[in-house]
Amino acid sequence: MDEIKHDLQNPSKATHEDLFGRGITYLCIGFVSLLVISILYFITTRGLATFTTNHVSLWKFLSGTNWNPALLDKHGNPQIGALPMIVTSFSVTVLAAVVATPFALGVALFMTEIAPERGTKILQPVIELLVGIPSVVYGFIGLSVIVPLIRHSFGGTGFGILAGTLVLFVMVLPTITSLSVEAVPMFYRSASLALGATRWQTIYKVVLRSATPGILTAVIFGMSRAFGEALAVQMVIGNAVLMPHGLLTPSSTLTSQLTTGIGNTTMGTLPNNALWSLALILLLMSLVFNILVRVIGKRGSLKK
Repeated sequence: MDEIKHDLQNPSKATHEDLFGRGITYLCIGFVSLLVISILYFITTRGLATFTTNHVSLWKFLSGTNWNPALLDKHGNPQIGALPMIVTSFSVTVLAAVVATPFALGVALFMTEIAPERGTKILQPVIELLVGIPSVVYGFIGLSVIVPLIRHSFGGTGFGILAGTLVLFVMVLPTITSLSVEAVPMFYRSASLALGATRWQTIYKVVLRSATPGILTAVIFGMSRAFGEALAVQMVIGNAVLMPHGLLTPSSTLTSQLTTGIGNTTMGTLPNNALWSLALILLLMSLVFNILVRVIGKRGSLKK
């Protein structure tokens, strides 16, 4: 009886293991949370230093078209205009998503509706291969193939938004395709076919309509990948901080300017703070993309 009473009143070995596991879990969660907060704090403080320490106008920073932080204009103000890079970043991101989405939907429909077994067997390894290719390889292929092709076809240098769009199109295609494949539950298809609908009626009136929230989420994830891509775009965009006047004019994105300029500045100076302000814009855009994904996901779950 004393042994039974002792076992009932004292924690068992399994309880100790459970408490130990919870402690490790909470420790990992706290570490990750601290890491995220530290990154947000570091980028935010560095990015805001341009406006708080160097007293640069936020409006001039967002609307200016001249970028040369080391020099002053005729009025004595630093030439920190990020508008060309912001416009170029959004241009290549939106265009890449617009071009990639129809191809991704076509591949996803072929894999799930037209030839599920054969499509998955053939296309799934190809998609996984595209995901695993490093960014520098995409950039090198774009520099060796796409840029000369554009130069011979349309003239100019070949560098510009069009080259960046084509490179990002290939890079975001597997992301949009993979997420679109999982957008529609199987019972929707089964219910439609059981009611007598044909395969094309099921695809057009059931699959695509019910998959709209998932497809939009996939597109936003692809745009987030394209917006934050640096190396591949840097190799084909031209890296000229100029307001783009067409798809063939060399320009520069936020990420390409960061990668080319961050190693040539001194910490705490105006040129360095200006680059951290560009990084802050990228961080805010990533947060916007994540918020959009959550909003669309909640609306999709409510409709279902």
